[in-house]
Amino acid sequence: MKQPAASGFNKTTLPNGLRIVTESIPSVRSISVGVWVHTGSRDESDAEAGICHFIEHMVFKGTKRRRMDQIARRLESVGGYLNAFTTKEYTCYYARALDEHLDRAIDVTCDLILRPTFPEKELDKEKDVVVEEIKMYEDVPEDLIFDRYESVVYRDHALGRPIIGFPESVRSFTRDQLNQYIDRCYTPSRTIISVAGNVSHDRVVQYVRKAFEDIDRTPTARVPDVVTPYGPGELVEKRPIQQAHLVIGTRIFGIQDERRSAMNVLNTILGSGMSSRLNQNIREKYGFCYNIYSFANMQTDTGDFGVYMGTDGAKIARARKLILRETDRLAQVPVSPRLLHQAVNQVKGSLMLGLESMSNRMMRLGRQELYFGRNFTLDEIIESIESVTAQDIQNLAQTLFVADSFSTVALTPA
Repeated sequence: MKQPAASGFNKTTLPNGLRIVTESIPSVRSISVGVWVHTGSRDESDAEAGICHFIEHMVFKGTKRRRMDQIARRLESVGGYLNAFTTKEYTCYYARALDEHLDRAIDVTCDLILRPTFPEKELDKEKDVVVEEIKMYEDVPEDLIFDRYESVVYRDHALGRPIIGFPESVRSFTRDQLNQYIDRCYTPSRTIISVAGNVSHDRVVQYVRKAFEDIDRTPTARVPDVVTPYGPGELVEKRPIQQAHLVIGTRIFGIQDERRSAMNVLNTILGSGMSSRLNQNIREKYGFCYNIYSFANMQTDTGDFGVYMGTDGAKIARARKLILRETDRLAQVPVSPRLLHQAVNQVKGSLMLGLESMSNRMMRLGRQELYFGRNFTLDEIIESIESVTAQDIQNLAQTLFVADSFSTVALTPA
């Protein structure tokens, strides 16, 4: 089944449930290919913690068609690039190349997820690599604090675990476990192929059909477990560091909520960029920090919002009060028309500048298909952003920014 083109966009759903979405940009000479598998760390059991990320590493160790060195060389030899990443809800394998190498880019990315061999001799070596990666994050407080923050906000739910897992779980993985997880979750019905650049949709469909022609994995539906109820928490952990790191935040709605555009604009006003209120009123006015910003993470059915800052350990209590003063100000006082206009333009500008990258376009295609099952045109997105009002911002702040609902996580100098 093929959907008609709209502004260069095309979508085809194969009989096995696999979806192919493309955006044709004839003015460029490159392509970006993404293979999205709808499984991430929230789909893992406690014993499987980190297995999605580990599989993402291990598929590069060899397939039934290529050795490890041949995988890397397949695209690099023609000036291309191949990589992957894992999130809470999906895993993405992606490639960039010249448009003349479209078939090569699709073939190698699909081969990774369809025919991995998980060589036994590479298994223990890669466990060591991932454990060292875990240690690396433990040594970087700016990264570590977000793992700690998520463990407080989501408590015992899988969303509260680090995507990378734990040393003990990673050490326990077997080749059979990896193959079982692949068979269970890497199925065509949970796979999306997104391609952006100088491409023909029909050619992409042809190459993808060929890549999947001999694959017979039982279709499985992804059913996320219910998120545990939220309650504010607090965690203070001493570390051998010079600077204190602070995150305060709360649970919010999921990505399909209609208020997502208002949240984007609110986040921009509060803590995105040098002109944001947090930067101007806490860094510039008081000199309390070098780095401060707000963030909003949205999953399918839930999300979290928060503020991060690095500061002197003696200033944490005062810094927290200043942050809450800014969130309360958004709830109590409507933003001015001038500030709202600036924030809307900032969001629009960031969006449109990002579209100059084929990789960003490919990522946007894949995420939209994964979360919404459709493509939003640029005009639709801009219209949604421009429709945000000062009242929308205030209503959102009044709903979410209740002082007693904030969780606080701090890493302080030992």
